[in-house]
Amino acid sequence: MTSLTGTDIFELCLGGNTFGWTSDRDASFQVLDSFTAAGGNFIDTADSYSAWVEGNSGGESETIIGQWLAARGGRDDVVLATKVSQHPEFKGLSGSNVKAAAEASLRRLGTDHIDLYYAHFDDADTPLEETVGAFEELVAAGTIRAVGISNYSAARVREWFEIARREGFTLPVALQPHYNLVNRSDYESELDAVARTEDLAVVPYFSLAAGFLTGKYRTREDLEGAARAGMAGKYVSAEGIAVLETLDEIAHRHDVAIPTVALAWLRSRDQIAAPIASARTPEQLTALLAGARLELSAEDAEQLSRVSAGF
Repeated sequence: MTSLTGTDIFELCLGGNTFGWTSDRDASFQVLDSFTAAGGNFIDTADSYSAWVEGNSGGESETIIGQWLAARGGRDDVVLATKVSQHPEFKGLSGSNVKAAAEASLRRLGTDHIDLYYAHFDDADTPLEETVGAFEELVAAGTIRAVGISNYSAARVREWFEIARREGFTLPVALQPHYNLVNRSDYESELDAVARTEDLAVVPYFSLAAGFLTGKYRTREDLEGAARAGMAGKYVSAEGIAVLETLDEIAHRHDVAIPTVALAWLRSRDQIAAPIASARTPEQLTALLAGARLELSAEDAEQLSRVSAGF
């Protein structure tokens, strides 16, 4: 297990992007209850989830998680990660915005601290020194326990570390990139080296490629009416289907579901601490939780690496 903020994290991070989107409050509570009952303790959200849904304004996921924590208790038993820069009211990473957004997240989550706080997307309009300094102020105030970086280029991650070291600030501990079997090159070309050099815990999002790596989207017809059709649809190709067929083969050999194998492959990669995966219902969690425990053989992992090499 990887330790973040002094707590060992479960090897699957529960994504909170469905909460307030495809999962209402009751369904979200059921998913959270099932995840923690199975030993899960690492939960990921963002202040912007799910502002893209008609009628939502952002913060819905944090609000539901906060309500669940209030109802269930046990705040110290979970490692809670959220992010700043994309909420409609708190765009960007200026010092004042980071502080205001963090305070708003604390209110929605009903907690006095955030375990892991990510800079969600780089902000080219704000000097990085200002952003790094703002995160340090939150650490010093006890508002956040650890710093994470998401969707930054390798060069900008290095720059963040240079600034933090020069100023004697807290170093980031986690990197959240877009990384999975059908989206490899962005991470592996440059970010992987930074993660190794700085010993960052890598927590990939879209671990199941917006549902494609569950195996349920194999034709254009399968995508019709799906909430994530636009994201998953780009993988419906001969190359993508070849990856699914290999997952099918390995899943059958281990008597597990396809997403279990896709998550296990990610966990077999260096620096990966916990892939993020979300579940709309508790039933969907079963295969995801199994992915936190399945250990692929070197041969299985290499077979998947070969078939997905073009991605």
